[in-house]
Amino acid sequence: MLGEAPLSTSSVPATGSADRDLRAFIAGLPKAELHVHHVGSASPRIVSELAARHRDSKVPSDPEALAEYFTFTDFAHFIEVYLSVVDLIRTPEDVRLLTYEVARDLARQQVRYAELTLTPFSSTRRGIDERAFMEAIEDARKSAEAEFGTVLRWCFDIPGEAGLQSAEETVRLATDDRIRPEGLVSFGLGGPEIGVPRPQFKPFFDQAIAAGLRSVPHSGETTGPQSVWDALNELGAERIGHGTSSAQDPALLAHLAERRIPLEVCPTSNIATRAVRTLDEHPLRQFQQAGVLITINSDDPPMFGTDLNNEYAVAARLLDLDERGVADLAKNAVEASFLDAAGKARLAAEIDTYTAGRLAS
Repeated sequence: MLGEAPLSTSSVPATGSADRDLRAFIAGLPKAELHVHHVGSASPRIVSELAARHRDSKVPSDPEALAEYFTFTDFAHFIEVYLSVVDLIRTPEDVRLLTYEVARDLARQQVRYAELTLTPFSSTRRGIDERAFMEAIEDARKSAEAEFGTVLRWCFDIPGEAGLQSAEETVRLATDDRIRPEGLVSFGLGGPEIGVPRPQFKPFFDQAIAAGLRSVPHSGETTGPQSVWDALNELGAERIGHGTSSAQDPALLAHLAERRIPLEVCPTSNIATRAVRTLDEHPLRQFQQAGVLITINSDDPPMFGTDLNNEYAVAARLLDLDERGVADLAKNAVEASFLDAAGKARLAAEIDTYTAGRLAS
């Protein structure tokens, strides 16, 4: 939330007219999305089109078959499926198509600004020329902003499962002024956490931060709170991707709240990957009660059968939020974003204007 004002709350039933009204409010609410993955945002339509282009892939080209394909047994299985979709991105034309269509889907949800997480190492190691990759994402970014009004910025993340070689390559791509894309704002770390300790990536985050990038690693999604401490202390994290296990450590929650370090919370993702057993057990309310700055995000939405609008509806139920409370959540994301001050002010004002108009009608 902006400033220290508490989230507005009221009881929102799970079904009925009040729920429909709240969902309609969410659908039109201007938003920022801070934790959403490039490949993980490929809609069934785009995945099926890419699979049809590359018929040697095991990914089904039938959109209906994708629903079963995107049913995960655990986090390791999710990574396996995710990487099979990554393998569909083989040419600069594939990169451009995916990026542009992701922006279209974001615009449909009234997302005005998004920090899209890309893993360039996954593309360059598959033979896509690095300059062609950068040109493809930048062309899509500029076209999307002109046509849809959605502003995209990039986070380049290290695929942790690929080891230190991928970290070295990712930081090179992120800091070489000859190829670094204009839209790049941050540096991250994704993939599995188990067996991939955060501290080993410190030299690469140090380089990225020295080059002016912001630090936004995934931590505490499938491991304990120590990985969040490591992200903060070793990687200079300014935001934490997921941070689900932070709820296990009261001292960590207090630290996050005191320092206003945001958590990028993705409720449905956490259930789909079995990081959390059920939505009712999700620690989102604990984060709110501890005063942590929480943002709501969709992660890999088509893979999890969700989108950002649905994630806001889920959060509203878990936190008993009314329209003003949901608007405050949207403003949290604006505050936690890497937009400049003027951009933050404009988007926060748009949220306020929309909310006032809806509640007055």
